[in-house]
Amino acid sequence: MNDPHPASDNTRIAIAVARFNPEITDRLLAGCRQALLDAGLGEDHIEVHPVPGAWELPLACREMADSGRFDGVIALGAVVRGETAHFDFISAECARGLQQTQLDTGVPVGFGVLTPENGEQAIERADPQRKNKGREAALAVLDMIDFKRRVAS
Repeated sequence: MNDPHPASDNTRIAIAVARFNPEITDRLLAGCRQALLDAGLGEDHIEVHPVPGAWELPLACREMADSGRFDGVIALGAVVRGETAHFDFISAECARGLQQTQLDTGVPVGFGVLTPENGEQAIERADPQRKNKGREAALAVLDMIDFKRRVAS
């Protein structure tokens, strides 16, 4: 994905980051934050709100979107497949809830929730030097904010 247009001076972004799997989510957050800073946002235009896990991300993002304070929100988390169906329920409902949030509110939601088969895949997708999905979620939300502004004008 190409980098979107630089963020305007008044663009405000909220990030909900799951505390579960912090060895992964901390890396996602680092990549996400750096992408936002590289796009021209100041630290004072980025708010980070930790939540327990991926299950809580949709509600957190909905609250942030409903607040009217943010142009976009980003969800960061990691649900690693285990030996039970828990993975299927959490990952599917998290994705559904985040999609519903952006459809209901019109506020772009960046999807930075990993659903890997194992820990190795999670580390690879969170590595800031490689495929950091936090960075990708940040760029996608900035691109959608820019899209909305272009359509509105």
